[in-house]
Amino acid sequence: MSELTGVLVLVVVLAAATGFGLVRAARDGRMRGAKPGPALRLTGADLGQPLGDQATLVQFSTEFCANCPGTRRLLGEVAADRPGVRLVEIDAEERLDLVRRADVMRTPTVLVLDRHGRVARRSAGAPSRSEVLAALELAAAS
Repeated sequence: MSELTGVLVLVVVLAAATGFGLVRAARDGRMRGAKPGPALRLTGADLGQPLGDQATLVQFSTEFCANCPGTRRLLGEVAADRPGVRLVEIDAEERLDLVRRADVMRTPTVLVLDRHGRVARRSAGAPSRSEVLAALELAAAS
């Protein structure tokens, strides 16, 4: 009976871990709307650089983040191709105040700000180029 219980526990744990992994993989890097509650607004003073005329891409990174260099390259290319779009990278370890305000739980986290500094979209994980471009369109329209 105890062998059967152990096997059952193992099956349940494996199923839960697989389910968690599938959900996380499906959501990783997806651009979503701003978090519920009061709208987060960041200024050039908060970021240490001026906001873009149309939109600002903010990437929270850490030194040990495996996906951060690729995300930085992607966002840099998108910002270079789009007039009025600025990229700002924030070292999450150095700016814990901003990490808390923006509710950053992992890196890379990307915020897409409109021209007024309001968060239009956000992603946890490395977003795709198409997700970033769609988020910029939304931010520029607001």
